[in-house]
Amino acid sequence: MSRFIKFSAGALVFALLAPAVQAGAPMTNLGRLATPKEVAAWDIDVRPDFKGLPKGSGSVAAGMKVWEGKCATCHGTFGESNEVFTPIVGGIAPEDIKTGHVASLTNGKQPQKTTLMKVATVSTLWDYINRAMPWTAPKSLSTDEVYAVTAYILNMGEILPDDFVLSDKTIAQAQERMPNRNGMSTKHGMWDVHGKADVVSVACMSNCPVEEKIRSSLPEASRNAHGNLALQNRTFGAVRGVDTTQPASTVRISAVAPPAVTTAAAPAPAAPHAPAPSPASASAGLALMQKNACVACHAVNAKVMGPSFVQVGAKYRADPAAASKLFTKIKNGGSGTWGAIPMPPQGHVKDDDIKALVQWILGSAK
Repeated sequence: MSRFIKFSAGALVFALLAPAVQAGAPMTNLGRLATPKEVAAWDIDVRPDFKGLPKGSGSVAAGMKVWEGKCATCHGTFGESNEVFTPIVGGIAPEDIKTGHVASLTNGKQPQKTTLMKVATVSTLWDYINRAMPWTAPKSLSTDEVYAVTAYILNMGEILPDDFVLSDKTIAQAQERMPNRNGMSTKHGMWDVHGKADVVSVACMSNCPVEEKIRSSLPEASRNAHGNLALQNRTFGAVRGVDTTQPASTVRISAVAPPAVTTAAAPAPAAPHAPAPSPASASAGLALMQKNACVACHAVNAKVMGPSFVQVGAKYRADPAAASKLFTKIKNGGSGTWGAIPMPPQGHVKDDDIKALVQWILGSAK
């Protein structure tokens, strides 16, 4: 009986699989070929030889307007700020533009490495801005805006003159002035399949220690300077992060989906006339906050770069015009109410989402 069962099971599996393995049998329900339009939507990379660069142009002057409206909030008026992200501008000298090697990368005179010190190709800068900026609305810049803001960044670094117009026709001229254009090695396997492999360390490849050693860590004094970093990731794909409100010894770095915003602190008292928050409205508010990357600058009950939502609710809840004021502030941006760091305009957020966020802030944020 046992042999009969085994034989029957094997015959059944073969019968099920046989049609799929017959020579020339059509495969069904396995998708379709991508259309040229669909391929083009994903094929946005720009190579160092500028293949893939779309046609367009943007002046330094136009780039300044884009920068002040959508970039300065995080990078500083002149791209030198270290408050939110690593500085973009600084650390290069006129001689570096002549030689194509940034001296301060090796002489130690500039401990803070900036973007313009390290990047070797204009295409890298253009491509990253095009893909990922602004922080709260990636891929929202037009092609001409990307050209313009790239030109303005290079102008702030004194690489391009004030009257330069960057385009698909002139970008090679900008490349010839990149301070670190000769600082990138291409003689390795990551660039050329026939190049020399870049993993040759004997110590690393044999007799490796059982436990991995951490070679880079966040200084304890800076660990929670801007609130819990794990809650400040953009909601695009998996993220890496730790709860920086906890001591380093108690947390692990891992790739996870954007975390849910939680808090153990007591909520701020609501004004007498404020509506009682419902679990549904609270959940929707938190979801909108994460969806629109509000957590990049705000937390629920702790100041990060901007005020907490509990603070905002407490400040405006008793104001009859609060909903209108907050809607305008979120939509158009502004500065001065909570300090020197401005609130960037959030024009990419749908009006209905802004209204829901405002309602949540005034009634449910806690």
